[in-house]
Amino acid sequence: MPALPPDLRKALLGLPQKEKDQLLTRLVSQDAVLTEQLAFRLLEGDDALEVRRQRLQQQVDDPVRGFHQTPNDLLHIVRQLQQRLTYHCKITGDTQGEIELTLRLLTNVLRHQPEATGRLHGPTQPLLQHLARRTAEVIKSIQKLHEDYHVEFAPALNELLVLLYASAAAPLARELGIPREW
Repeated sequence: MPALPPDLRKALLGLPQKEKDQLLTRLVSQDAVLTEQLAFRLLEGDDALEVRRQRLQQQVDDPVRGFHQTPNDLLHIVRQLQQRLTYHCKITGDTQGEIELTLRLLTNVLRHQPEATGRLHGPTQPLLQHLARRTAEVIKSIQKLHEDYHVEFAPALNELLVLLYASAAAPLARELGIPREW
């Protein structure tokens, strides 16, 4: 985003407060993400982050346990849920929550959908590739955090790795260099 020229910046700051408020309101309303970010920061209460996390956790837990016609249906649901988790992080800045819920999502798929993750063949390959790639990405995200968080995420990540290597995604995980244990 380009910076304002100094002359324009000075002129904007010199406007009467009422005009500045109108401009700010008009500009904010044009960006839906910024509007939601501001609503989260300014309007929602202290427990809003926890409420949002719980709502997302319920969304992560429910659909992956059910029956799915094809592995492609399950992949579609997993991608939608992952988009919601990414959007949650974009709005709230909750990186730890995104990592925690992603670990939960991947673990739930591997635990509750053995028929879709048990064999590596044509229909299951895109799903298994997605699970392996997302696992690699979540490991990179954890590595970017402070070491204290590594200890906090280790049990959930190790559980995911055991399930991943017990599934048909094991060759894909080895190919991506995903460790067997964290």
